[in-house]
Amino acid sequence: MTTNLQQQDWWQTATIYQIYPKSFCDSSAQGTGDICGIISKLDYLKTLGIDAIWLTPIYQSPMVDNGYDISDYYAINPEFGCMADFELLLAEAHQRGIRIIMDIVVNHTSTAHQWFQSAFGDKNSPYRDYYIWQDPVDGEVPNNWQSKFGGSAWAFDSATDQYYLHLFAKEQADLNWENPAVREEVKQVIGFWAEKGVDGFRLDVINLISKQQDFANDECGDGRRFYTDGPRVHEYLQDISQAVFQKYGCVTVGEMSSTTLEHCQQYSSLDGKELSMVFNFHHLKVDYPNGEKWSNAPFDFIQLKQIFNHWQTGLSGQGWGALFWCNHDQPRIVSRLGDDKQYRVESAKMLAATLHMMQGTPYIYQGEELGMTNPGYTTIEQYRDVESTNMYQIMVNQQGVPHDEMMAILAQKSRDNSRAPMQWNNLPHGGFTQGEPWLDVASNYPQINAQSALDDQNSVFYFYQQLIELRKQHPVITQGSFCDLLPQDSLCYAYLRESESQQLILMSNFYGEEAKCTLPADLDLTAARCLLTNYQQRPMSIEDNMISLRPYETRILLIDKVLIHQ
Repeated sequence: MTTNLQQQDWWQTATIYQIYPKSFCDSSAQGTGDICGIISKLDYLKTLGIDAIWLTPIYQSPMVDNGYDISDYYAINPEFGCMADFELLLAEAHQRGIRIIMDIVVNHTSTAHQWFQSAFGDKNSPYRDYYIWQDPVDGEVPNNWQSKFGGSAWAFDSATDQYYLHLFAKEQADLNWENPAVREEVKQVIGFWAEKGVDGFRLDVINLISKQQDFANDECGDGRRFYTDGPRVHEYLQDISQAVFQKYGCVTVGEMSSTTLEHCQQYSSLDGKELSMVFNFHHLKVDYPNGEKWSNAPFDFIQLKQIFNHWQTGLSGQGWGALFWCNHDQPRIVSRLGDDKQYRVESAKMLAATLHMMQGTPYIYQGEELGMTNPGYTTIEQYRDVESTNMYQIMVNQQGVPHDEMMAILAQKSRDNSRAPMQWNNLPHGGFTQGEPWLDVASNYPQINAQSALDDQNSVFYFYQQLIELRKQHPVITQGSFCDLLPQDSLCYAYLRESESQQLILMSNFYGEEAKCTLPADLDLTAARCLLTNYQQRPMSIEDNMISLRPYETRILLIDKVLIHQ
């Protein structure tokens, strides 16, 4: 199957860079990153070649969940700076041709938000119905729904003898989207930032905003099936899209928790009625045995390929996906699926190429372009993440998991693995701060840092730079059809992207041993040229369409069909 090339929106050929501000760059020696620190690194990002920055939340917040607990949607957290700093960031980024995408959390607010402060303890508050309240059942919680962070999803308000719902931390109270006033508040918030010149929004856990209203017990799970992709979610998104997203021409990306392809086809439908694109996480659960995150297990490579194939073919011509390996909630990909010791550089490049040659919009998480690794914390006191400390308490103190075993699990799965500060140079704390960092910097910063990457033409940084440029040069990458060429191969991932005029073949060895990659016989490789590889190139030996790949080697081949038929 081939694909005719179409006119595309800017974000379909773009590469977006995610910044977790608290860990990016500290300009004031306070130990936490800030907006002025981001401004100071815009030229670095311009050199990388990215088109837009996604900022995780910088709003006023008690920071129980690192900013995903917003207490004032209209104010900047003083920890990061002030509104003037943010407006300067917008101006400086736009001057460099870089767009700004803000992260917004509208499934829940902080319990410190004035709406909740008014609602808690007062059934007559005008904001009471902004949240979800239920009476006790037999003197206990309303149902057995579980928080994503462990424990019950309900917290008690003794003054009114009711429980409020919190799908995340108890300090993150879920908003009641059934209330039209809540939806109007959300539109006003988004309009406020769009008026300032913000180019788009990443919508946190946006597919959880519609809950089934009977709040039934879940007899075969943790309750998620009653609020994931809920009954009115598409209605709500279409309403907001028409009212604000389309009015301001915003790019929108929805974070989708435990979703389905069918829903994502509708969320990101090319008619633009809901969202521009979607994040889904199925490919990052291939090292969750039986769906269990808090365990150590090798990843299922065949399943990884199956998931990518399912989403690549399923969204083609139907919707649009965000491509990503890392974010502030996921461990470092080179430590997770690659080899962060002997083949760190090779495997980091291989993983990058494998992702960036797919259809969708790639996201680079800060430090990914350097091949940053998990920090390797050795004590529970080094962790700051609420999910990690909660799970340690539950698994060690309640379930009896040995301390050493849990520490090994956290070293692989904790969200703090990606939140360890950015490594800029070989100065103390990796040049992140001149103060004491809020979270320990990985000890390998003298070897792995931005300055050394910029000084090395063979670094992971420049490989990412080349991948970004390839997407702009070759429309087959952003528009071609997708076909997994070796779905059952246990070492190699090979896929074909195809348009009317070109074929692009990606071949990647996912393991630390040599692999022989035998491509289908009907592929004519005689006219293939190698666009990019992560090893010093040697003449490509092709015999009966078999190509030998070194440990973690990747090759991107391009075939101009006109040359085949000459």
